[in-house]
Formats: sequence, C-alpha cells, structure tokens
Amino acid sequence: MPIPNSLESSDMTTAQRRYALGILALVYMFNFIDRQILAILLPSIKTEFDVNDTVLGLLTGTAFALFYVSLGIPIARYADRANRRNLIAWAVAIWSGMTALSGMVANIWQLALARIGVGIGEAGCSPPAHAMIADMYPPEKRSAAMGVYTLGISAGIMLAYLAGGWIAENVGWRQAFLAVGLPGILLAVLVRLTVVEPTRGASEQRRDSGEQPTLLEVAEFMLRRKSFIFMAVGAGLSAWVGYSVIFQMPNFLVRSFDVGTTSIGVWLGLIYGVAGGLGFYLGGFFADQIGRHSQRQALAFIAAATIVATGFNAAVFLSTSLLWCLLLLIVPSVISNFYLAPVLGLTQSLVSLRMRAVASSLVLLIINVIALLIGQPVTGVISDLLAAETAAQSMRYALLIVSAIGMPAAAFCYWRARTWISGDLQRAGEKD
Repeated sequence: MPIPNSLESSDMTTAQRRYALGILALVYMFNFIDRQILAILLPSIKTEFDVNDTVLGLLTGTAFALFYVSLGIPIARYADRANRRNLIAWAVAIWSGMTALSGMVANIWQLALARIGVGIGEAGCSPPAHAMIADMYPPEKRSAAMGVYTLGISAGIMLAYLAGGWIAENVGWRQAFLAVGLPGILLAVLVRLTVVEPTRGASEQRRDSGEQPTLLEVAEFMLRRKSFIFMAVGAGLSAWVGYSVIFQMPNFLVRSFDVGTTSIGVWLGLIYGVAGGLGFYLGGFFADQIGRHSQRQALAFIAAATIVATGFNAAVFLSTSLLWCLLLLIVPSVISNFYLAPVLGLTQSLVSLRMRAVASSLVLLIINVIALLIGQPVTGVISDLLAAETAAQSMRYALLIVSAIGMPAAAFCYWRARTWISGDLQRAGEKD
C-alpha cells in the first residue's frame, strides 16, 4: 500500500518536493544538452579537423568519460556528508562553462580538453541528485520519481538535436556550443537559491546515525549484492548500445541516406525527445507497479523489453528506406530506455542512508566505463575496420553488430539480477 504523501519527506511540503524534482530534471536536461550536442555536430567537426571514426569515438566517449568516472566516487563521498544541492549548483556552472569554451577551440586536442572539463562538471550531478530523490520519495514511488528525473535525458537530447542541428547548418558548430552552454550558468544560480535540501532518510522514516561508512565499506557492501552487480553491468551494456546509436545516428544517416544536418536534427530530436522520454518515464512507472508485487517480476519485464528492442534495432539498421528507418526507430527509442529508472531506483533502495550518493556513483562508474570509456571507441573501431569492405555503410553495420551483442547480454544480466534482488533489499539498512 503506498504511504501517504505527507510521509514521503517529513521536512518538505508536497510543493517543495515536486518543485525540487522538476528542477533536478531540468538540471539533467541541461546535463544532456551539453553532453549530446556533440553528436549532431560530429559531421561538421569531422570535416573541419579531418579525423576518422576512431578519433570521434575517443572524443565522444573516452575524453568525456575519463574524468567523469574517475571523479564520480570522490565527489559522491563528499555528497554523502555535505549539502547536495550546493554541490549540484557548482557542477552545473562548471560543465556549462566548459561547454561554452568548446566553441572557442582551435583544434581537436583543445576540444578534447574542453570535453574533459564537461566530464569533470557532470560528475557532480547525478549521484547527489539520486540521493536527494531517494530522500524525497519512498521505495514504492522511487522508480517513477527517477523516471521523471531521467526525462531530462530525452528532453536534453531533443533540444541538442533540434537546436544544435539548425545552428550548425545555418550559423556554425562553434556557436551551437555557446548557445547551449551559457544559459546553464543561470540555472546553477536558480538551483542554489530555490531548491530545498531534504533530510536523509525522511522518505522511509529511517534514522540517520550521521556516521559515513568508508569507501571500502561501501564497496564491500555493494559487491556483496549480486543483484546490484548484474543490474549495473546490464545497464552498462544497454547504455553502450544507446550511446552508440545516439552519438553515431547522425553519421549513419548522413552517409547512408545523404540527408542534411537540420533534417537529421529535427527527426532525431523529436524521436529521442518524445519516444525516448516516454520510455524513461514508463520504465519507472511500470517497474513501480510491477514491483509492488515482486521486484523479480520487474526485472524480468526489463529483460523481455530489452530483447524486443534488439529486434527493432536490427530492422532499423538493415532498412534501406529513410522513412522506414526513422519510423522503426521510434519503437526501440521507447522500450530500450525502460531499464534506467528502475536500475537507479533499486540501487538507492539497496543501500544505507549515507551510502546513497556513492552507490549511485558506483553504478554510474560501471555504466560509463562500459558504455563510454570502452564502448564508444570500440564502436568507432568497428566502423573503421568495416570501411574497407562497406565504404559509406560502415557505421550502419557497426551499429548493427553493437546492438546484436550488447542488448541480449544486457537482458541476460537483468534476468540474473532477479535471483538475488529480494534478499538484497531486505539487508539494505544494515549500515544505517
């Protein structure tokens, strides 16, 4: 039975809680605008700096992820003992400033350094945000709340494609970075001045001892939860496919169908924004509804959805018609996103109160090492290796191969996680 709204967070009103969640979703939207704007600009950057797909894979993946994943844990450690709202405000200011600087670079190496700066700033976003949401919403509503938060991903991607594509084609790719970076500094001020910091444990009426476990204790705690390990690896594999498609879809469409950047931005922006957003929200909503009866069933549902998405991805990348390619893309854009909100919500439910930000950083570490640090360069290498045989179609077959490997492997991980999830959830409060 859902607990009353008045008990969801004893120190916040319903209006404050909803406002905070909305602002955090807006922050995440800016996070993904600044992260994904690079995707629609890749064809222009490739032409100006004369680089291959392997270099672009390093730029979209490794340059960003190297510091994003390495700084995530120490920043999360700080978030578990400090004011999380203030940390998020500083993070927004840093990544927005570095995005604006990306428009002023003179070569590919300076752009890589700017993307490293974006990664440093964005490392301070999601772990404290996830911990705040967990303290605002109880477990039976947490996946849906995470679904609202992750709407920022699809909204950010949509705006990055729509605005970035038009600006790149009509003004220039450098101006696109400036246009999306500078407004984020104003958002940082809004976060700092208007969002309430929730009390730890308020959503579950759990008492916070105030003692923060060591990093080693948190790592040991999480590694003993096999459900967490399988969920995190599965999410990493899903994200590898998702990021590869999002980042390289413009390259695929330009090479295979010879369409302009503005047209690509409009179509992909709408598909990823509307269909992708629906997928993020529905994933959290369905997981909460199914999870009221059994979290095992919720994970089985995610595994099944991932398998279905694999088939539709294959149809997308084998299509020889632009119209059918884009129409078919709508389906996997919805169902391949079902995994994220439940994985993030369950991770918060698996841990003690002063572990929440670090637990989030650990799952993001695993996801981004697999998806960005390793996955994106691998996708680029596959495309370059296929170029001699398939010419302009190399990205088509690279994305097909990545999807055929990554998605079934992810589904297997979600299916295996269901074996241990119930027992692991019962031991969540051991370190409170």
